[in-house]
Amino acid sequence: MALNNDATQRCTPKDAADPACSCSSSLETFPIYHEPKKDAVCCGPPAGPPSSSLERPGYILWHFVDTFLETPAGQVPRITTRLNRDDLAGTLRVRLGLGRNTYKVAPGLYAVGRPDASAPVLVTANYKLSFDHLRSNLSGMDAWILVLDTRGINVWCAAGKGTFGTTELIQRVGQTRLAEVVAHRRLILPQLGATGVAAHKVKKGCGFEVVWGPVAARHIGRFMQAGQKAEASMRRVTFSLAERLTLVPVEITLLRKYLLWSLLFLFLLSGVGGHIFALAAAWERGLIAISACLTGIAAGCILTPLLLPWLPGRAFALKGALTGVAAGLAMVVLIRPGPDLSLGSAAALVLWTTAVSSYLAMNFTGSTPFTSPSGVEKEMRRFIPWQAAAVLLAAGLWVSAGF
Repeated sequence: MALNNDATQRCTPKDAADPACSCSSSLETFPIYHEPKKDAVCCGPPAGPPSSSLERPGYILWHFVDTFLETPAGQVPRITTRLNRDDLAGTLRVRLGLGRNTYKVAPGLYAVGRPDASAPVLVTANYKLSFDHLRSNLSGMDAWILVLDTRGINVWCAAGKGTFGTTELIQRVGQTRLAEVVAHRRLILPQLGATGVAAHKVKKGCGFEVVWGPVAARHIGRFMQAGQKAEASMRRVTFSLAERLTLVPVEITLLRKYLLWSLLFLFLLSGVGGHIFALAAAWERGLIAISACLTGIAAGCILTPLLLPWLPGRAFALKGALTGVAAGLAMVVLIRPGPDLSLGSAAALVLWTTAVSSYLAMNFTGSTPFTSPSGVEKEMRRFIPWQAAAVLLAAGLWVSAGF
């Protein structure tokens, strides 16, 4: 993790030299280096490169930490604003759903440029993707970044869960001794964190006023140039085609835990028939059933977000069901899987694609401005029983067609 600003223990240089000292995690504790004797003889591999002078015991130095700034509250890591290959590779990994729960930085105070006591303080989550979005849009600026401990969750979701919240913000201001670092008493928070933070309680709890910044980090520059005033367009949450398609890889990748077992179930189910179980039937009919399942996944994870603004209804489950029906009918009519496809088998395939697509489409509700947490819960209670019934009916029709 990056340098942690939460250490409360304080060690003197004399204490740090004592092997029994337990304060090695303090920011004020520096390693004690000893020059090796020139005539010393030791075994083992040759010595590696010297350690960085910025290293601190117990921490890993992130590549984006450039140096450390001295402040009245202690040393604060100064970070770069340019994303490198490691950052882009990390973004790609989490976009594919790999390591999302551990992709985070240490909460605390960071610096960009050469901020002084009058520099603005921007607040964000410790999900590294959120952290990277913010710092990459601060090029040429002098600012402080206060990172809250959101357990590695982005601002919008963390605000709904309460980790990007009033209590955490007040505590983080106190732990970083922010009042000693800046002369003003203003915190710029992302608008998407508003559901978790009560501005009047923050003012009462730590003395800092909350200023709501724009929705997107890319507008920070214009926001600051306008005297910390947001234009109407900066307050609007968008869900454009590019933003919708960005979510597709992670939604598909998250299916890997269940996909193999689902396909194996369809393969075995397809072999049930007049001979109890026939491997030839499982192979022939199983490929058709598996194709229907994959078609439903494509309809729910790709077609639904692609066509989202033009699909009727507000419920995502309904939108997904419509794309599922269309994809299922296209598979049956146009692809014609098998010469002897009965009406029951065709109905089963369409029901499968519909149920799968409808269920997967609901995953996009948490990524859009179209609904609310209560609306999501209501939609799930309403449509999951219908989706389950469609799966059971499809399974019954598919098995009966094998006899």
